[in-house]
Amino acid sequence: MRCVRRENVQEHSLQVAMIAQALALIKNSRFGGKVNPERVATLAMFHDATEVLTGDLPTPVKYFNPEIRDAYRALEGHAAKQLLKLLPADLRQDYAQLLTIGEGESEARELIKAADVLCAYIKCLEEKAAGNLEFSRAEKTIGEKLRTYLKRPEVAAFIEDFVPGFTMTLDEISDPLEHDI
Repeated sequence: MRCVRRENVQEHSLQVAMIAQALALIKNSRFGGKVNPERVATLAMFHDATEVLTGDLPTPVKYFNPEIRDAYRALEGHAAKQLLKLLPADLRQDYAQLLTIGEGESEARELIKAADVLCAYIKCLEEKAAGNLEFSRAEKTIGEKLRTYLKRPEVAAFIEDFVPGFTMTLDEISDPLEHDI
């Protein structure tokens, strides 16, 4: 889609990491969670690393049917192995733990998925706020997907506390700061 502001994988991954960490912190502080926010953030930084080799496949294509989804997962697995082969042997195990989320880390995986969807939704809001109505349909589609994550109280809290700030102008962000001076 045509974007007012283009975003690369590195920027996207950092935003996902920051939001995933925030979700983990909210879960722990408000809802009795026991997830490691630093581990979640680090895993999120690498969640799309395989796209260096595979490229980014649009979500509607990636999840069009089970065969495509499974084939893409296999491709991502192969790409992760290829990336690991490029590293010095003594670092491969450390990075392998970053490129694949372990079986016992399902909570981290879910927080990262939620953060990824939140980032897509925020991108739609930002583009629309900049006058790009091409993101109107995507906002509705991603908003529907985001609703499935609202059963997670940390996601609902993040949306309430933080999402409005993503469409604020510089003047709106600065206003509370100016009153403190």
